[in-house]
Amino acid sequence: MRARNAPALLLAALLVLAGCSGGERAPPLRASIGSPAPAAPAPRPAPPRTDWVARKVVPGAVVTAQGRVHIVKPGETGIAIARAYGVPWREVVTLNRLNEPYVIAVGQRLLLPAAAAAPRPAVTLEERARAFTITIDDVVTGGQPATARPARPAPASAPSTVDQPMPLPAVTGGAPAFRWPLPGRIISGFGPKAGGRFNDGVNLKASPGEPVRAAGDGVVAYAGDAIAGFGQLVLVKHAGGWVSAYGHNEALLVARGARVKAGEVIARAGQTGAVAEPQLHFELRRGRAPVDPAKLIGGR
Repeated sequence: MRARNAPALLLAALLVLAGCSGGERAPPLRASIGSPAPAAPAPRPAPPRTDWVARKVVPGAVVTAQGRVHIVKPGETGIAIARAYGVPWREVVTLNRLNEPYVIAVGQRLLLPAAAAAPRPAVTLEERARAFTITIDDVVTGGQPATARPARPAPASAPSTVDQPMPLPAVTGGAPAFRWPLPGRIISGFGPKAGGRFNDGVNLKASPGEPVRAAGDGVVAYAGDAIAGFGQLVLVKHAGGWVSAYGHNEALLVARGARVKAGEVIARAGQTGAVAEPQLHFELRRGRAPVDPAKLIGGR
């Protein structure tokens, strides 16, 4: 739920949750008498790093004839850049005409919105950054790490680094037939609420620890708690430009980049974030526009 025409929630830190796996060392092979020693196996290419963490952005815009420009560095995300300068990420998207999937690249020159006139007393850049807020839309459009722009393709065996995060797998095909993530009744519907608030999804009654299932096939685009009001949150990208969101969980069972199937358990329902009882906040978005799940799925 968000306040209409107002920033929603304070940014904590965008942490991409994932793990690295490593293989065990095989025992040494004994060569049989009279037999040649077996050839050493060819080295396997190093897998992409999945334990990437968003890099802190140090403000250092270059002033040009077009305005202030930030040159994207490895490990930065769009919303981290916007936060560093205390400007809305949505304005950066519009100013630079960024489109789906809103991925920025290392070395890219991002135009920044003009700095607003500072009130009295003057507000410093650091104070504006601390007051920065984000929404689910910001995470969807600005939470992906900058991609590398190598001068030439790197060899397959080249080791990955913390500044070369694993890109999200592609999601292709037609839009899935969505299903409800859990059977609980709707306790807060889609649309305007008292006090000027607006619910971009629905809130479903849930029991603590109840399985939360993916509404359709897709890829996990985010799993974490960067938006305090939504607690433990999962975002899943689906074919056809759709995104589903699952908030207020007590535990997340998937990480960024994981492929999930419709009905697969991705979290455990809980009471994290700004809610007074266990429940699941569930959203469906087509592009950047939220859609009422009750009208799209039915059955409630």
